[in-house]
Amino acid sequence: MKLKYLGILGVATLAFSGSANAELLFDLYAGATIGAGAATEFADDATHTDSAQSYGAVLGLDIPLVRFELEYDYLNNDSAKLHMGMINLYGKMPSTVVHPYLGVGVGNVFGGDAHDLDVDSAVAYQGMLGVTFDVPVLPIKIDAEGRAIYIPNLYQVADIKPDLLQYEVRLKLRYVF
Repeated sequence: MKLKYLGILGVATLAFSGSANAELLFDLYAGATIGAGAATEFADDATHTDSAQSYGAVLGLDIPLVRFELEYDYLNNDSAKLHMGMINLYGKMPSTVVHPYLGVGVGNVFGGDAHDLDVDSAVAYQGMLGVTFDVPVLPIKIDAEGRAIYIPNLYQVADIKPDLLQYEVRLKLRYVF
């Protein structure tokens, strides 16, 4: 075994060993999300708004003042059903009881349909503003947030390339390992 790999293995062993998570400088977590709001489609001076829901799963790394997260979402409204993967970055504000945060994300719609047309791939952006509540004694955190997702050029029909804006209130339940 090369010395470099032995060093990486040693650091990983020290970081993940021990009976308590208190000695770590970061928390690894997994969770689930549910959201409700509205989705507006913009196409050539015409707009159409539907109610919308989202369901998802997250895997992340929480370090002091910053949080990184991988996210899968299923977006569902009257005119579109989309699968989306995102990479998120959150800036956390120091606080004692509730922990406010601001987040941004970029990702890709990798499947689904809109108006019975297949959506193969589209870039997606999102912004989040929320607060985290720690559950005492349990390794669980609850996030309540407002989120806006923007997907430009969702699909193309003739020369029309509509954009989708989904805005919602979302709850996230995270289990900290």
